[in-house]
Amino acid sequence: MNQSLRVAAINVESKPGATIHNLEQIAAWADKAAAETADLALFPELSLTGFIPNHPSGDHAAWIRESLAKARRIAEPLDGRAVKTLSEIAASTNVCLAAGLLEDAGNLLHNTHVLAAPSGQVWHWRKLHVPIFEMPFYNGGDGLTVAETSLGRVGSNICFDALLPESARLLAVQGVELMLFPFAADPAPGTATAWADWAATALSARCHENGVFGVACNYAGAVEFCGVRQAFAGGAMILGPSGEIIAERRQDGPGMLIADLKRETLLDAQAAPEYLFRFRRPELYGPLIK
Repeated sequence: MNQSLRVAAINVESKPGATIHNLEQIAAWADKAAAETADLALFPELSLTGFIPNHPSGDHAAWIRESLAKARRIAEPLDGRAVKTLSEIAASTNVCLAAGLLEDAGNLLHNTHVLAAPSGQVWHWRKLHVPIFEMPFYNGGDGLTVAETSLGRVGSNICFDALLPESARLLAVQGVELMLFPFAADPAPGTATAWADWAATALSARCHENGVFGVACNYAGAVEFCGVRQAFAGGAMILGPSGEIIAERRQDGPGMLIADLKRETLLDAQAAPEYLFRFRRPELYGPLIK
């Protein structure tokens, strides 16, 4: 990891199926991040193609048929327009940009987050653990890798993945230094503070147990698709490798949170007597995969 790294967590307001509009919003916020000399900016889960609300109250069978048909039409491949445009924005702002899309992977759809570097390099992560309401749309990914960027070793857990410790550990055993946590979550009563209170325990644990930095941001705004509506309040959090909250944003709606991360902080955490990752005993863990 670089000696110093400035990161931004941006609660952009994206709409499902409005990819061009979403990219315009991301470009505007990327300009603001660049003005703040950010090295990397994280946008929420599905921020490129928009989040598909999934709590219908009427005819579920009719809704799922219509929603899947329309979802297929807004999904994009990793070499499609959305990711190419994100790469162009990264190059023009000189900021690494991480944003999510509904990925058309041929026979399957994935909930995928991509990281585009100003150099033109692109990495991606697919959501591994798909919660029950999202199962009609997304298939789980088949593994995670660490992005070897010019800033450091970066990985991502998408929303629900962050609640299962194995997701972060898959990246930690590959030497990840910075974890990205993009969310689209609306815990009651639907405020940014409610999201922060709900997410903080898991995010603090993931960073502490693996000795890594974390950047998290939640979806902002109301979305509507096939007659179903859902609203997200936003919220953002940046955490240190001992699980401490370095900075947080608890205001509702779109906005940006920025913090500076120091390599010395990472080294100190990993040198501490209570650095948990050091005490792993992989030879004991066979029963976990049976």
